[in-house]
Amino acid sequence: MIRSLGLVMVLATANLLLSCAHKNNTSLESTVSDKLALPEAKELMNRITSQVKKGVMLGHQDALAYGIGWKEDVFRTDINDASGDYPAVFGWDLGHIADTVNIDSVSFSKMTQWATEVYRRGGINTYSWHERNIATGGNSWDITPAIDQLLPGGQKHEAFCQILDLLADFFNSLKTPEGKPMPVVFRPFHEMNGGWFWWGIKSCSAEQYQALYQFTVNYLRNEKNLHQLLYVYSPDVFSSREDYLTWYPGDAYVDILGVDDYKNLHSPAGFEQARQQIGILQELSKEKSKPFIISETGYETLSDSLWFTKTLLPAITSDSTPTGIAWVLLWRNGRPDHFYAPYPGHACVNDFIQFKNHPQTLFLSDLD
Repeated sequence: MIRSLGLVMVLATANLLLSCAHKNNTSLESTVSDKLALPEAKELMNRITSQVKKGVMLGHQDALAYGIGWKEDVFRTDINDASGDYPAVFGWDLGHIADTVNIDSVSFSKMTQWATEVYRRGGINTYSWHERNIATGGNSWDITPAIDQLLPGGQKHEAFCQILDLLADFFNSLKTPEGKPMPVVFRPFHEMNGGWFWWGIKSCSAEQYQALYQFTVNYLRNEKNLHQLLYVYSPDVFSSREDYLTWYPGDAYVDILGVDDYKNLHSPAGFEQARQQIGILQELSKEKSKPFIISETGYETLSDSLWFTKTLLPAITSDSTPTGIAWVLLWRNGRPDHFYAPYPGHACVNDFIQFKNHPQTLFLSDLD
């Protein structure tokens, strides 16, 4: 009984702190970091910050490319099949940009078509980048140090610039129905405070990482004249404000603050840590006038059939005003042993529909 009362007090205190923080954040007017940002990029930022006042948008990686038991259907997603509505945010990955298909065998040409339709329907496109280790030819998880070779003066600098040229070509291929550059969100070099990528903590210093991030943004802006992108900084789980900002490349290079959190959002046991992270991001969002997101999360195979309402929902919503999280993105439905969103027939479908019907969760039909 005492333990139950203590948990209630923790939850109530966390809700109060989040609610108070958000009251100071509802008038957030974020500006795009790119001083030459196109009107379309500014409008996308305005849409993101305005939706924050309503609730949290739900996103899903590779939602249109495949699902459990199907592939490349006509604007189909497992989430819509299960719940009757589409995600509001659609995640894609640009890893292996030199090939015709990405790291998850998604065709880049079809990705362009799907992203265009997402934009036409009012959704948001966000791109991660699991690129190969350009210094070795290995994959993203080849942690051989590489960054010094990629920066100006390095042996692989020209090869890196050629990859950035391909990125620019892809982003330039995305057009609005009016033929203008399509505004999208770009999330390069994520989870740098983890030791599993070549741009991560086991392979480089914070200063090297910042130099890589800054060079990438400057090259796309200044050399390739891309001014339709919003950039995300997204570490893995963190313990403090100082921990979060260790790798931060600077306000001039970041538009959206993010965190990838599978650990704390795996079960109700991580609730307090998840809410502490959100509280820190709320403070930074207010100080820097930048929206924040949970850029990746999920519970692989959803063996907890109540995960959406008992773990995710209480972490990202509050009893009164929205928490200020712009969106939370579930990872992909790749295989029957590797999926993060519901599909018809799964035991969590009813729970997910309850999650969808909460007034602070936003799907595609809820967007302005």
